[in-house]
Amino acid sequence: MKTGDWVVLQNCHLAAQWLESLEKICEDLREDGADLTKVNRDFRLWLTSYPADDFPVSILQNGVKMTNEPPKGLRANIGNSFGVTPVNLPEFFNGNSQPQKFKKLLFGILVFHAVIQERRLYGPMGWINKYEFNEPDLRISVKQIDIFLE
Repeated sequence: MKTGDWVVLQNCHLAAQWLESLEKICEDLREDGADLTKVNRDFRLWLTSYPADDFPVSILQNGVKMTNEPPKGLRANIGNSFGVTPVNLPEFFNGNSQPQKFKKLLFGILVFHAVIQERRLYGPMGWINKYEFNEPDLRISVKQIDIFLE
C-alpha cells in the first residue's frame, strides 16, 4: 500500500467469514479522514470471486467490476478450450511422441468439456450428481492424456 504495489486476493467467495473484515479494510482505504500519505496513488487491490450472496455490497458499489462470461455454444466452448494452458502451448500441443492419438484424445476431451459446460443450461435435469467439469479439471485431464501416451 505504501510502495504502490498491487495486491490480488483470489477466490474471495471461499472466505465468507472473512468478507466482513475485508469490507472494513476497504472502507478504511477510502475514508475521507484516512491518512492518505500512507496510501500510494499507484496502489491497487484486485479481488476475484464467483458470484456470492455474502460478498459485501459496498465493495461492489465502490469498485470497478470485470466479468468473464463463459462462451455460448459448443463451437465457442471448444474454441475457448483450445486457448487453455497447456493446450495453447505449441510445445505441449505438438510435443507428444504419438501425435495422431494424442490429438484425437485431446479433441475428444475438449468436446466432452464443451458438452458438460453447455449442459449447465438445463440445470439438474438428467444428472444424478451435479458436477461442472470446470477448467482445472480440463487442464489435469489434458495433462494426464499426455502422460499416459508418453
